[in-house]
Amino acid sequence: MCTIVDIVDQKRVVVDGPESLTGVRRHMMPVKRLSLTDFTAKIPRGAREKTLKTALERDEIMKKWSETAWAKKVKAKEVRAKMTDFERFKLMVARRKRSAEVKVVMKKTKK
Repeated sequence: MCTIVDIVDQKRVVVDGPESLTGVRRHMMPVKRLSLTDFTAKIPRGAREKTLKTALERDEIMKKWSETAWAKKVKAKEVRAKMTDFERFKLMVARRKRSAEVKVVMKKTKK
């Protein structure tokens, strides 16, 4: 998640996280690589990191973002990537157990 801070030309924009909130440093990025959201914050063009931070906190943008399905999907992907081998094994066993229970229930309802 980052914020467009300035427009360089028709194909490039300057984005900023701010890094302390999102981990995205200020850099130039092609518009093609961006996916826009409906969230907007009222900031001046070329706003400093401090100004951007206060605007995001005032409009509660990060809170709104964390409630979206997109953010939840990204978070789940990060969690899965950080799983240890044993955690993946426990997940596999839990899925097998759930699947077996579902099969038993489905078999009963079929009769």
